[in-house]
Amino acid sequence: MNSQMQELASQSSGTAKIGSDHTAMRDRNERLVLSLIRRRGALAKSEIARLTGLSAQTVSVIMRALETEGILLKCAPVRGKVGQPTVPMRLNPEGAFFFGLKVGRRRTELLLIDFLGKPRAIRVARHDYPTPEDTLRFARHAIDEVLAELPAKHRARVYGLGIGAPFQMWDWGAALGLPAEAMGGWRACDIRAELEACYPWPVLLENDASAACNAELLLAEADLPGHFLYAFLGFFVGGGLVMNSTLITGPHGNAGALASMPVPDGTGGQRQLLDVASLSGLEARLRAAGGATEFLWESRATWDLDPRVLDPWLTEAARGLAHVAISATGLCDLDAIVIDGWMPDALRTRLVAATAAEIAKINLSGIRAPQVLEGRAGPDARALGAASLPLAARFLTEIDLPSVVAG
Repeated sequence: MNSQMQELASQSSGTAKIGSDHTAMRDRNERLVLSLIRRRGALAKSEIARLTGLSAQTVSVIMRALETEGILLKCAPVRGKVGQPTVPMRLNPEGAFFFGLKVGRRRTELLLIDFLGKPRAIRVARHDYPTPEDTLRFARHAIDEVLAELPAKHRARVYGLGIGAPFQMWDWGAALGLPAEAMGGWRACDIRAELEACYPWPVLLENDASAACNAELLLAEADLPGHFLYAFLGFFVGGGLVMNSTLITGPHGNAGALASMPVPDGTGGQRQLLDVASLSGLEARLRAAGGATEFLWESRATWDLDPRVLDPWLTEAARGLAHVAISATGLCDLDAIVIDGWMPDALRTRLVAATAAEIAKINLSGIRAPQVLEGRAGPDARALGAASLPLAARFLTEIDLPSVVAG
């Protein structure tokens, strides 16, 4: 969690006063209950009390309040062999809504998700490169348009906007083949502050790859190992580091900065992972072969790619990802690398298999090979992750739930 999110969570939950302030303690307990239900699914009050160690009365008060607020819904009663039936409670999909803005090198997207993380609306803008003026214009128009389409009762339940954007975008002009000054406007643009001035809810900013990793943690349905490296292949590759089921961003926000990590170039030298595992490299190969490239950014459902173009890129990307995964595992004792990206599902599956095959070729004496897993958040992970930022800051807790629920 970045410093702004920590400040918001602290203000909302009063973490500095836990133990001495009743309101802060109740807020913290509400977050714990909601985090637990999000992770485990519908739960009865008695089960929540058992898992959290909270008293039955405390849990009852919390869940009654959350039901009254429209955050939780009752499920059908479950009858056991003895005693009264239990009534599990689940998250109300329409209990809260969140906007996510993903600023990309080729696409900018605005997404509205519900409390379960399911997309309810999406708007997309295609461009050769993003400028602050165009990005702000698109974001305001898209947000206003989506709000106008929402019922009034849903508009009142919008709790925030998250932004996932590459940090220091002004440095990417050369990589995009642009004049140095083309993206210089981003140096003076505080997109978070600009948008927060327009709306009544908090606006949070995170690196786009870290946001995607956050989506994998919060919104993916499959169980994940507690320690993993996350890689998202967009125009440039990026990622995140997860330890104890928590996204680690580091003191400067650069933890999991996969793009900058060195990998062998096959001739005794080194390159950055950026150079071998980014879709910009695939685009360059297509262009060099005389093929069209626009379709890469318009849709990712199916790509009709010449194997003579795709296969060399796939091999280099898998080899680079394998070396990064092993390096990270040697340092952090990871369980897995999770690979996702803006690409067809079939291509992602091939990349995962190829990365596992490359890992098998590396001398792993002294460490255990990490699993290679497919991401479940999918191609919209960056926008989903951006939208999950205000969700987490407002309703969830960073307490290590796996240890809480282990009993």
